Amino acid sequence: MMDVRDSTDTGGCMPVLVARPHEFAGPDEFAKADQFAKHGRLLAARSLRLSALLLLALVALFVAGFGWFANTVSRLTTPANPARADAIIVLTGGQSRLDAAMGLLASGKGERLLISGVHPSASRRQLQAATGGDKRLFSCCVDIDRAALDTIGNAEESAKWVEDHAYGTVILVTNNYHMPRSLLEMGRLLHGARLEPYPVVNTNLGNGGWLTKPEALRVLFTEYNKYLLALARGIMPVKQTDSVTLADAAGGN
Repeated sequence: MMDVRDSTDTGGCMPVLVARPHEFAGPDEFAKADQFAKHGRLLAARSLRLSALLLLALVALFVAGFGWFANTVSRLTTPANPARADAIIVLTGGQSRLDAAMGLLASGKGERLLISGVHPSASRRQLQAATGGDKRLFSCCVDIDRAALDTIGNAEESAKWVEDHAYGTVILVTNNYHMPRSLLEMGRLLHGARLEPYPVVNTNLGNGGWLTKPEALRVLFTEYNKYLLALARGIMPVKQTDSVTLADAAGGN
């Protein structure tokens, strides 16, 4: 390319044409560009390795957490002679839960019983007949919650019931695999009330027995994921009552 520049020394003369040579990238510039590209590839490779390691760590943590959860739940036992409480709450989901709760009520372990999560179509008479409980006891001391549709709803309706009656201690009845999530949800809403876990055990899964039973493994894995979601759902720190610990329920009496 040619630049045309006016001469400042010669008046009336033709402009002086000055040639400006083309600028080419030298070896140093090519070397720098190559180093920059290599550096970028190195960073990308490191980021990929770091992401892979992080993913493996998360998977390992998830698997280890499931192992802890399954092992802890499988060691939960039904207390032989639980201490008396003000009231009893049972979460529907199995006949054994209802039978256990009615047994506790009949033996005087609580003043009243709340059956939470009853299907709206189930009448009081049908429920009484299904539990086989004493008709007089069922009529005087059993309340039925039909509003709850899931564990969160169980906790919400149970908290209202506990607060309305000003109960201080409550026995919570549900299956052993369901107990961790139930305690978690209940603990968020019960203010000042002490929860006494009463896990119902349908199948003995101790000593790693859950590993050899596909159906039990499926139930535990599903419940573990729900438990993790319940933990993640809590924006505020989970309120812990005095007895809301799996360790306390693990040994029974």
